[in-house]
Amino acid sequence: MSPNRLASFSVIALLAGGVAFAQTLSSGPVTPAAAPIAPTTTKGSAAPAADPRATIAKKIDGIKPDDVRMSPVNGLYEIARGSQIGYASPDGKYVILGDMIDIDSNANLSESRRRTIRERLIETVPESEMIVFSPKDPKYTITVFTDIDCGYCRRLHSQIAEYNRLGIRVRYLFFPRSGPNTDSWHKAEAVWCAQNRNDALTRAKLGEVIKSADCGADNIVARDYELGHKLEVDGTPAIFLSTGEMLPGYSPPGQLAKYLKTGQM
Repeated sequence: MSPNRLASFSVIALLAGGVAFAQTLSSGPVTPAAAPIAPTTTKGSAAPAADPRATIAKKIDGIKPDDVRMSPVNGLYEIARGSQIGYASPDGKYVILGDMIDIDSNANLSESRRRTIRERLIETVPESEMIVFSPKDPKYTITVFTDIDCGYCRRLHSQIAEYNRLGIRVRYLFFPRSGPNTDSWHKAEAVWCAQNRNDALTRAKLGEVIKSADCGADNIVARDYELGHKLEVDGTPAIFLSTGEMLPGYSPPGQLAKYLKTGQM
């Protein structure tokens, strides 16, 4: 497809999806954008113009001025909620949902921004609050949102030794797809409260019932679950690379190792 046709197609797609942006944004903190220089006035001058960031924030529920920053396109503002990216006119009257592409470089500017946000959001969780399976000298680190009852999650974990052998360090976070107060949720709590979490996770994924004393794990599971939604996880396993790139679904050890090394599946 020629660059001109690609540009036309992208604009049409963005306009078609824009209406839904305000209705579909997930909740949660975002990476703050750099604040613009505040307008100044002198005695007798007109009142400063309203900050477009504040204007846009008033038009879209849940958006704060710090969630808005100038986009690479003059006069178009970027809106970020979780890892979702959209664009708005300075008056907040028009919103576009979709990816912004730099035609000259063929770079997806929206995805680049999403990866930065994902990386920062995942970094808010200390590794001491993850379940980590690591080789002695890891070459790569991935973060995986997992559901104990998910078939492909179990398949991935059944090959954890091979991932490790290939130099891949796996950090687990919980994402029980069935939601709070369900069997999958309680299984995640039991694993977290076990004395040996790694062993408990392995046994749970083999179908064993894990019995642990209550340790307040609901806060951990709920935190992971909320983070998953901010990162737009809608299925498991959801694999995040150290760059912030998301690979939805199961990836065999050899295939994943090749991608981590070469960028090609």
